[in-house]
Amino acid sequence: MIKLPKRIFMVGAPGSRWSGIAQNIETIPGFNTSDRTEGRNYTHHSFSGHLGAYFGTGWETDTALTEENFDRPFKHTDGTRFLKSHEWAYQLDEIYEKFPNDWIMLVHRPDLACQAWWHEAGGFNIAYPDYRPYYKDSMNMLNEIIRMNNAMFAFAQKHKLVWHHISADWIEQQFGQRVEPTVKLPDTLVTVLKR
Repeated sequence: MIKLPKRIFMVGAPGSRWSGIAQNIETIPGFNTSDRTEGRNYTHHSFSGHLGAYFGTGWETDTALTEENFDRPFKHTDGTRFLKSHEWAYQLDEIYEKFPNDWIMLVHRPDLACQAWWHEAGGFNIAYPDYRPYYKDSMNMLNEIIRMNNAMFAFAQKHKLVWHHISADWIEQQFGQRVEPTVKLPDTLVTVLKR
């Protein structure tokens, strides 16, 4: 039996399709999805693009690494919570030091694939969260995607993490329950740091 932590810091660049991965894993009993509200939903095509709170500069919940900030968007704090932020790619060392009992999950997709999917999913017209203030324009978005992916790779290499494709086997190995991913993502890799 795998004991899930209180929190999992989930990090992926915009367009990495990390939201869908989180939604699949959150179907496992014991996950807390009490951050989901009508105002925090964004749907595109046939996908539930965004469900629940996202942490970011200028957003409803910022990236401050405090218990109060982590708790703010949730109705209750029981169970395991995914705390999702693109920008935590730049705070991975600090998260690692401050929160030794929590896990860190990284999602990587190639830079240009991220940018293309992010635009396909709505780009700067995405209703939640609002990407315009921090990311400004398409060129800056690509630069941020590259920086985030590089930061995640550097952190993974430093901690000797192994990357995998998302699969039912991988989810079962990491989280203790078999969940079939709803979408096959051959260009997307995942890894989890546990302590």
